[in-house]
Formats: sequence, structure tokens, C-alpha cells
Amino acid sequence: MSRVSHYGTELVQPTGRPETKPPEQSDSEYLRLLGENVRAARARRGMTRKMLATDSSVSERFLAQLESGTGNASVLILRQISQALNLSLEAMLPGAHEHSVEMERALSLLQRLEPLELREAQELLFQRFGKKRSENDRRHRIALIGLRGAGKSTIGKLLSRKLELPFFELDGLIEQTSGISLSMIFDLYGQSGFRRFERRCLDNLLSTQQRFIVATGGSLVSEPSTYDLLLTSCYTIWLRATPQDHMSRVIAQGDIRPMAQSAEAMSDLERILAERDELYRRADASIDTNGKSVEEVIQECFHNLESMLDVARK
Repeated sequence: MSRVSHYGTELVQPTGRPETKPPEQSDSEYLRLLGENVRAARARRGMTRKMLATDSSVSERFLAQLESGTGNASVLILRQISQALNLSLEAMLPGAHEHSVEMERALSLLQRLEPLELREAQELLFQRFGKKRSENDRRHRIALIGLRGAGKSTIGKLLSRKLELPFFELDGLIEQTSGISLSMIFDLYGQSGFRRFERRCLDNLLSTQQRFIVATGGSLVSEPSTYDLLLTSCYTIWLRATPQDHMSRVIAQGDIRPMAQSAEAMSDLERILAERDELYRRADASIDTNGKSVEEVIQECFHNLESMLDVARK
């Protein structure tokens, strides 16, 4: 059984029906397409078969068989060939998207980066191109992020009234779509199932609503593709709070479970906040809710939204 965190939805959502898969290819058809890919990649690089044989340490005779669709190569042999062609093994296989020269160069550069450099490159690319979507698409789509107890539901409902925008809770949409509770989703489908429901519900919200405020689950930021979609489609506000404030608010909501092992619960909460801090900081705005009234937080939200929304304060 999956463990449910008190401070962020840690559920998985099922798809509700089997994933759609492409028709199975026959072995001979697959080998034919593989051969075509190798031959095309060799041609794009201006390599003769003899040159490829020398660079890959694979016999010219075997390469001829492979390119004609009659050679059944092992994974290790295919890796040797892909390295000689300066391609990833995945890019050479049938069904892979053919990359342009520019894309191949970019991928080659990224593959040489250290983990920290790769993270920096990802952030630079996102800031330069990730928000290329028209700002007009984001100006009336506001997403609140943060752990449970940050005040997302309370602030979201009040903002929706003042801005006359519909309010949604992503967890509520997930339960509505699945027909079961979040805890049941966890029990039946695990983390991965919840993630699929989460992405499906966000996709549906973005495709059907042009204007809204949405409160997201605390762990959404841990799913890279879903979080990137949220950042590029919505104006995101991180509602911050101290671990102590998060804990007291959760208990005030009537959930006394953290009290059973308060020391362990607080330790877990501090760890989760520390691990997600860098992710939460990618939001467009960050508002510290510690020691502030709801009205003060609302006013700060308005202040941050002034550059995005052409509405007067109410």
C-alpha cells in the first residue's frame, strides 16, 4: 500500500482504460525499417559503408545485411553502430523521431554536461523558450502551488470571487474524474496512476477553460512534464509557510494524524520542503504567508497580478 503524505498529495491516478498501443510490427518489417534508418543516417553524414564499418568495428558484410533488412544485430552491435554515427541508440530504432542536424547538435551538447550543468541548461532554456506561449493565454489562468496548509484553497476561493474567475481544486477534479477518493486511488493504482489522472485533469482544464484559478496538489511540482505545462500555461504563485505553520494549519483543518508521531511528522515535513524548495521557486511569484492575515495575502496576490491582469482592485 502506498504511503500518503499529510502535506502534499502523493497519489497516483489510473487511466481508467488500457493504454492505446500501436499495432505490432512483424519482425521482418521492423528489421527493414531499422536498416533504412541506418542507411539514411549514414547517408546524412556522408559516410560510405566501408567508413562506417571501420569506425564501428562491424564488418562491411554485416552492415550490408543490416541495411537490407536481413541482419539481426544484437543490442551491443547496434550500440557500436550508433556511436560511430554519433546517434543515440534510441534515435536509430524504428519509431523514433528523426532529428534535424540542429537538434542532433543540441542533444550532443546536452549529453556532455554534468548533472548540475544540465539542470542549469534546462532552466535557461525554459526561461528563454518555455514561456513562449502568449502571455495573454496566462493572464487569466492563475495556479496556486505549495504544500498542504499553505492556504491554497482559502486564498483561491477568495481570489476567484474578487476576480470573478471560476475556482478549481485539482485534487477535486481528480476525484471527480476517477469516481473514487484520492486515498483509494493510491491504494488501487499507486503513485504512477495518480500522476496520470493529475496530468489528464490538468490537460482537460486547460483545453476547456480560458479563465480560472486552480489550487494544485503539493507534489505536482515533482512531476517535471506536468509542472512545466503548468508554468507555461498559468501564472503561478507559490504560497510559502514555515513547517510549523503548515503543521498547525493541517491540524486546524481537523486532521490529527500528524500528532500521533509529531516529531517524525515534522521531520518529514522539513525534508519535503527542503527537497521541493528549488522547484517551488520556479513559480512566477512567491508569497510568504507566515504571520499574515488572509486579507494581507490577498493584497499581495493582487500586487503580483497587477502586471498580468487588467482588472481593478475590488
